Amino acid sequence: MRGLQLVSDRKLELVDLPEAEAPGAGEVQIRVKALALNHIDVWGWRGMAFAKRKMPLVVGAEAAGEIVALGADVRGLKVGQTVAMYGAMTCGHCANCLNGRDNLCQNVGGVLGFHIDGFARDVLNMPERLVIPAPEGVSFEEAACAGITFSTVEHMLFDNAKLEKGETVLVHAGGSGIGSAAIRLAKDVGATVITTVGDDEKMDKAKALGADHVINYRKDRFEHEVRKITKKVGVDVVFEHVGADTWNASLLSMKPGARLVTCGSTSGVSVQMNLMQLFQRQYKIFGSFGATIRNVADGLEKMGRGVKPVIDTVVPLENFNEGLERLESRKVFGKIVVKF
Repeated sequence: MRGLQLVSDRKLELVDLPEAEAPGAGEVQIRVKALALNHIDVWGWRGMAFAKRKMPLVVGAEAAGEIVALGADVRGLKVGQTVAMYGAMTCGHCANCLNGRDNLCQNVGGVLGFHIDGFARDVLNMPERLVIPAPEGVSFEEAACAGITFSTVEHMLFDNAKLEKGETVLVHAGGSGIGSAAIRLAKDVGATVITTVGDDEKMDKAKALGADHVINYRKDRFEHEVRKITKKVGVDVVFEHVGADTWNASLLSMKPGARLVTCGSTSGVSVQMNLMQLFQRQYKIFGSFGATIRNVADGLEKMGRGVKPVIDTVVPLENFNEGLERLESRKVFGKIVVKF
């Protein structure tokens, strides 16, 4: 059985792994068909001091596959189904897990592909509760974008920011995996979307994707453009995942009482902010980490009715490293998918 292992920083090896055992009670066996790459894959590949892990480590944090065998007591799934997998090994029995708040699990065993062995292997067994079936018509490549990408956006926009029809949202980095998904999911509920991108080519792609207004942040200060677009009113919601480089200008783009939701800090983890601005304008700021199993299911349901992820490139497993380098370069529009 093939597996792709990280053996040291920036060094991956395709190796033979022991064959997967038969699934145990409450488990399903999945043949992995596609992986989707995320910045967590890049961070793990570079080497992150805070990651408690042992190498060699099977990589891959977001994936989809086909069920090939069922363990005893599995009732909700069947052989042959296309499924996405939840990417954190939650306990399933703490108060948060039992209440559907999986991303706040009190006994989480780690993120697959980052702390513990991930999805970049031909076959693996997973607890039934962490396996989510895809609707008919959703491809493996599309379903692979549900476990982190679509679910993260679902949790950010709808659980936390509670974006509604008729509101205006500023989506940062519209060419990124979650940025492109945010454009599509925001448009699906009837929001007006303003997005930022880093070059003119991406401007055209973002417009084709459905964004109502696109700003090249390398040419124009986006907060000024947002004020022009909204006639000095500001936006209802900011979809933030860039971090220090955009934080304070994002606050300047908001109307009184607006909501900012953030899930990332790729440009830096520390900011200084004006607290008087925060409380006088009554902003609401939400930190959003990961997603729930329900968010994965909701994302797959929307894919099933046509709200598809944007796929930039599909590469074979042997070229996983090239996919990481392309993602690291930021010369992407949408998701990079690794096909088995």
